[in-house]
Amino acid sequence: MAYVTVPKDLTKVKNKVAFNLTKRQIVCMAIAAAFGIPFFFLTRDYLGITNAATGMVLLMVPAFLFGMYEKDGMPLEKILLNIITVRFRRPHVRRYETENIYMQEEKTEEEGTNKLSARHKGGHSRNA
Repeated sequence: MAYVTVPKDLTKVKNKVAFNLTKRQIVCMAIAAAFGIPFFFLTRDYLGITNAATGMVLLMVPAFLFGMYEKDGMPLEKILLNIITVRFRRPHVRRYETENIYMQEEKTEEEGTNKLSARHKGGHSRNA
């Protein structure tokens, strides 16, 4: 008897369109081909076949990575966005600060008594 494993979480199952690839993967492969193949044919006479093929591969690798790489259910662009957010957009050291409402009340009371004492002192000096 043949056994098939069924994943517990069916949201992780992705629909395959053609050649066992998802739509996202096919689009990324097409983008890679659109950049890499013309580069190869335009530069093979000037750079040589080996160097042109190396350049083509280097141009195509980022598109392949964006199409194929996935970690914890997140594609590469989300991972890179999270890294940029953590490293550059937010502060490295976040200080824990609290507002003590009792200290604020004491400060306002002190300011109030200082103002009252200044008024009383000023009033006595004028009358004298």
